Amino acid sequence: MSVVKVIEVLAQSEKSFEDAVQVALREASRSVRNIKSIYVKEMQAIVDGDRIAEWRVNTKISFVIDHGSGEGGMDGGGMGSSLEPQG
Repeated sequence: MSVVKVIEVLAQSEKSFEDAVQVALREASRSVRNIKSIYVKEMQAIVDGDRIAEWRVNTKISFVIDHGSGEGGMDGGGMGSSLEPQG
């Protein structure tokens, strides 16, 4: 039986909403394995004068917990330890 965990990740981009979502996924994948989906919960644009200066997203990222490694799907043993990628 699989167990799925969901984390919330905020990200921003100076390019687009799509790029902000890619930033969230890229950063999460540095420390989380087995990512299966990303859900965009909220979107926000920061305006400077008459143009959009930043696109921001609040995402929920789902991943399957890896019981085999004893690390819960996160490198480094979980939330309390370093989130630097191993390898």
